[in-house]
Amino acid sequence: MFAPLQNDQFLRACLRQPTTHTPLWLMRQAGRYLPEYRATREKAGNSFMGLATNPQYATEVTLQPLDRYALDAAILFSDILVVPDAMGLGLSFGAGEGPRFARPLRDEASVAALQVPDLDKLRYVFDTVTMLRKALNGRVPLIGFSGSPWTLASYMVEGAGSDDYRVVKQMLYARPDLLHRILDVNAQAVTAYLNQQIECGAQAVMIFDSWGGVLADGVFQEFSLEYTRRVVAGMKRQHDGQQIPVIVFTKGGGIWLEEIAAIGADVVGLDWTANLGDARRRTGDRVALQGNLDPAVLFSNPEVIAKEATKVLDSFGAPQRADGGWGGHVFNLGHGISQHTPPDNVTALVEAVHKHGRLLRSAGK
Repeated sequence: MFAPLQNDQFLRACLRQPTTHTPLWLMRQAGRYLPEYRATREKAGNSFMGLATNPQYATEVTLQPLDRYALDAAILFSDILVVPDAMGLGLSFGAGEGPRFARPLRDEASVAALQVPDLDKLRYVFDTVTMLRKALNGRVPLIGFSGSPWTLASYMVEGAGSDDYRVVKQMLYARPDLLHRILDVNAQAVTAYLNQQIECGAQAVMIFDSWGGVLADGVFQEFSLEYTRRVVAGMKRQHDGQQIPVIVFTKGGGIWLEEIAAIGADVVGLDWTANLGDARRRTGDRVALQGNLDPAVLFSNPEVIAKEATKVLDSFGAPQRADGGWGGHVFNLGHGISQHTPPDNVTALVEAVHKHGRLLRSAGK
């Protein structure tokens, strides 16, 4: 059904296999920093959901950064909150505002009524995945994604983004039974959602635990990591004869690296506060690592960008170990690219990462 891959370096790095260079993609690589994205969004009525729910537009913006840059993977253009929207919480994006739910989960009745959504309500996502695989024509792999059960629950209880997570943390401590009920439903929903993306053409999947780092030690393990583990355990790891890598990214999760690495994912993403060399020593190459340049570096100039990217690559070190095995590194930012990033600076980053990644491999021979 789909063309064979021409560039499989990203998948190989995820699986800790030999690569010719360090593969690179960027979280939020399709987005507001690109003028062509803004033009497509205008065609969609300047509506984020109008863009995300239209497979043709979503495919268009997913491909835009690949037409500009020699990136090694594409990531589905969507939003983590489409899953709770399909649960009936009423997602909207106001002009100049972040996401908001019309019906947040604040009482026993609303929590009791919560159900795993009918996946047909997310058909537009699955149609986009299939359309993308066909449009990519084997150029690079396609990554599907979802928010983690905890991150989704945070939005579902708060009703919007939050600075202090007061409402969801109040539920966590005062009524943990209610929050566990939400998390259980979310874990089932995320598992089914990601597996359907795989069925429709996603060649790797990523779980964004964007707000795991706001939790206390001990609480993180019970309310975030355990439910992410359930999702990972339920993932299809083989499809159409190919292995499907699973990536887990917890912003602020570096202190729990060993525990995150033990839940069964192939790749652990790190934000810019973590040291990749230290992370590699701590995980012993049991998982590949993804990251972790500070996105603010992209506000500088090409010389500084190259220097900082080289530091990240050198921190991870030569991918090939002394015993001949390989440790996988996927270069990425430590969080999503800023809308204020000059597009030409991304060109400088991609060129620097690929160049120095090849040097690391040739030096190791």
